[in-house]
Amino acid sequence: MTTLKASVGSPYARILSIGSALPSRVLDNEYMVQFIDSSDEWIQQRTGIRERRWLAEGETLESLALAAARQAIERAGLQASDVDALLLSTVSHFHQTPALAPKLADELGMVDAAAYDISAACAGFCYALAQAEALVRAGSARHVLVIGAETLSQLTDLHDRGTAFIFADGAGAAIVGPSETNGIGPVVWGSDGSQAGAIWQTADWQSAVADGSWPALGMDGRAVFKWATSFIATATARCLEEAGLTPDDLDVFVPHQANNRITDTLLRYLKLPEKVVVARTIQGLGNNSAASVPIAMDSLLTSGQAKSGQTALLIGFGAGLVYAGQVVTLP
Repeated sequence: MTTLKASVGSPYARILSIGSALPSRVLDNEYMVQFIDSSDEWIQQRTGIRERRWLAEGETLESLALAAARQAIERAGLQASDVDALLLSTVSHFHQTPALAPKLADELGMVDAAAYDISAACAGFCYALAQAEALVRAGSARHVLVIGAETLSQLTDLHDRGTAFIFADGAGAAIVGPSETNGIGPVVWGSDGSQAGAIWQTADWQSAVADGSWPALGMDGRAVFKWATSFIATATARCLEEAGLTPDDLDVFVPHQANNRITDTLLRYLKLPEKVVVARTIQGLGNNSAASVPIAMDSLLTSGQAKSGQTALLIGFGAGLVYAGQVVTLP
C-alpha cells in the first residue's frame, strides 16, 4: 500500500495583525427618520445606533477590502507575496462568479495564492478565522489573510422601519500566522437552518432581474433577538469553556455589533467582571455584518482601550442562522 506524505504546519497559530477601513459618508439617525416612522431616540433605545457609515461616491466593496487588507499586511511586517491564502467573508459581492477573493489577491500582489469567498453573514469573520487557523496548523499555508467586508447599504430598504437604520458598510482584515504558543482557541460554531426565514433577501437575483426590482434585506427582529439572547448566549459561554478559561481570565469581549441590547444580555449571562473591555462600535458605525468583529477589534486596539497580548472573546451570529466564536490573543 502506498504511503502518502502529510503536510506539516506550525504547532499553533495566532493573529499577527488587524486592519480596517470605513467609508467616508456618515449618516445620523435624523437622516434615516426622513424615510421611516421613527425617531433618533427610539433608534438609540432599541439598538444603540447613533450614526452609521455608508459608501460615498467612488468607494466600493473592493476598495474597502483592499484598504483593510493592506493595513493588516503592513502591520504584520509582511509583503503581500508572503501571504499564501486569502479568505474573504461577504454577502454583498453581487457577482455569482468569479469570487472577489482572487481579484483582491491579484490587486494586493499575492503570488499564486489560494483565494476564495465564504458566505456566513455576520458570523463570517469568525468562520474564516477558524479556517485560517486550521490552514496554518495543517501546513497548507504559512500566512493567511482573512477579510470581512460588507456594503449592506446597497441591500437596505430605506422605507423598511425594521431594518433601514441598522445596516452599514466597512471592512476588517487580519493576518493569521504561525506561533510557538496558542493564540486562537477552539472554534464553537454551527447553524440552525430551520430559522433561515429570520433574516432574508427579499428576492432572489433571478426574480429581481425578471421584474426589474432590486432586492433588500429583511429581518424578523423579535426572532433574531430571542435567538441571540438565548442560544447565542450559551454558545458564547462555550467559547470560554473550550479555551479552558473562566470569565475572570478575559480582558476583552468583542461580540458582533448587532444590537446594544443583545450585547447587554450576553454580558449578564456570561457574568463578565467589570474590568472586561466591551466593544460598542455599533453606536457610531452601525451593523457591518462580517466586518463588525475585526473593525471592533481594530477600534479597541488603536484607541488604546485594548492592548496587544490581552485575551479577547469573539462571537459572530447572523443570517442562516449561523454562529461562530473563539477566544484569541490580541495582536
